[in-house]
Amino acid sequence: MATALQGLVALCARLMLAAIFLASAIGNKIPQFQATSEYMLQQGVPQPKLALVGAIGLLLLGGLALIAGAWTRIGAMFLLIFLTAATYYFHDFWTVADSSIRQLQTIQFMKNVAIGGGLLSLVAFGPGPWSVDAWIDRRREEVESAPASQQQARVARTGQKTTTTAA
Repeated sequence: MATALQGLVALCARLMLAAIFLASAIGNKIPQFQATSEYMLQQGVPQPKLALVGAIGLLLLGGLALIAGAWTRIGAMFLLIFLTAATYYFHDFWTVADSSIRQLQTIQFMKNVAIGGGLLSLVAFGPGPWSVDAWIDRRREEVESAPASQQQARVARTGQKTTTTAA
């Protein structure tokens, strides 16, 4: 059983990860759509306006999924897809000749690698106990572990039959 501290820490981690992505979408990419798409074109992003619409979608859906802890693994994958593309196009330190700019881009690249590690942790281990995903899992376990008489009463009451499958 997860402790309250584990729930709080997992929630804080999800909120901290979501914050940078949602702030990027809401505070930059949406209000500065034209300027952002022009910059993306300069950086070699193909179809920059279409890519920007996709990026905004990934950022919003992924960020909101992390905040709610609903479909968290999918949301983390959305953000990881965005992060991978953004890191490749905008922090390509290996192409920079100026050593001071290369150092800055290397730091940004490694920052994104670290954020990606946090997202991969969510994919691997889930959102933690204070999440919609965990609540759904708990409800499913309650239903599946209920005695047969309770399940029959539930079917009679709701008309929904619960099926379990062997793994």
